[in-house]
Amino acid sequence: MPSFATLQTPVGVIGVVSDGTAITRVTWRSTAPVGADAAPDALLDEAIAQLGAYFDGTLTAFDLPIDLGVQTESTRAVLLALYDTVAHGESVTYGELAARSGTTIPARGIGAIMGANPVPLIVPCHRVVAGDGLGGYSGGEPGQGLVTKRWLLEHEGVLPTGLF
Repeated sequence: MPSFATLQTPVGVIGVVSDGTAITRVTWRSTAPVGADAAPDALLDEAIAQLGAYFDGTLTAFDLPIDLGVQTESTRAVLLALYDTVAHGESVTYGELAARSGTTIPARGIGAIMGANPVPLIVPCHRVVAGDGLGGYSGGEPGQGLVTKRWLLEHEGVLPTGLF
């Protein structure tokens, strides 16, 4: 049975799901998904510790096994290209990520894949931006997607901290 835990962060409550061998979901929610519980899970404890360290600025790369679930080959290639090639403090455009993935997915399709990422933050979809601005973001508390994306990019030093 999957285990679930939460972490209060500057961008809201993060919920994390572990199946005991991999992190399977990261969400902005404080209630367990159906079928998950608060059973002890060392991997889940480690994920919460690493996310806490990320938010306090002492961790720049996650070292956690992840399971992306059932995905098309192209979707998996895009998410793994992001995970493997865009480090903390960097960003990539939708078009650049499309090229890095080795798929034929157009830039617009990359945005849809980012919105379906099951493990945001760990697979850093917030680092994917439009050629002319931030682009979209479906993470964060309801209605706070772009505010959340901007905060995460400022936190990582990709964007200058806002003056107000």
